[in-house]
Amino acid sequence: MVELKNVNVHYSSGVDALKDVNLRINDGEFVFIVGESGAGKSTLMKLMMREIIPSTGRVFVNGYNLSKLKGNKIAKFRRSIGVVFQEFRLIQDYTVYENVSFVLRIADQSNKYIRQRVPYVLNLVELGHKARSKTKELSGGEQQRVAIARALANDPGLLIVDEPTGNLDPKRSYELVELLKEINRCGTTVVMITHEHNLVRYFGGRIINIENGSITFDENIGGQDEDE
Repeated sequence: MVELKNVNVHYSSGVDALKDVNLRINDGEFVFIVGESGAGKSTLMKLMMREIIPSTGRVFVNGYNLSKLKGNKIAKFRRSIGVVFQEFRLIQDYTVYENVSFVLRIADQSNKYIRQRVPYVLNLVELGHKARSKTKELSGGEQQRVAIARALANDPGLLIVDEPTGNLDPKRSYELVELLKEINRCGTTVVMITHEHNLVRYFGGRIINIENGSITFDENIGGQDEDE
């Protein structure tokens, strides 16, 4: 669960990035967060990851009060979420398997668990056959799927995906959202940050629009895929 209560974020540069935001995302939801560049989407994502804390207000994610977290509790919290960054942040000289297993080793998971979990998440994103391939040998779409598999490695309750379709052609973009929808159907809460309005209109669901730091729209809409 994600909840923001009367959240304001004021940067030292003088920018009011978020203004009195109240938001609740329940467990198991799939949510699109849309808005133009500079609207506040990245600030909202940083709050959910606990990269920043609000100037005023409170943020709760997966049962954690993020403003009160310190030290090793921050690391423990971050293992409860998965994040797919726009630039992937993969280790290019590692194999696909090594990229995914890396986050599990950092979390001190056992070798037995790693041997079981890594093939599972790779098969989930349909990359089991690429486990021994170097990441730099993959296409952009395949690297995106490796990033998703890595984000799922610790079995997070919440998956945050930042502009995942920015470097993909339309066909691959729709396939990627279908994959995220399938991950959501398996029980993971998914928050997808995007500016791709065509994708949002096609899939529908809960749409949250941010404009100038404020939520201007928060509704469930029907998607075109439901009519096909």
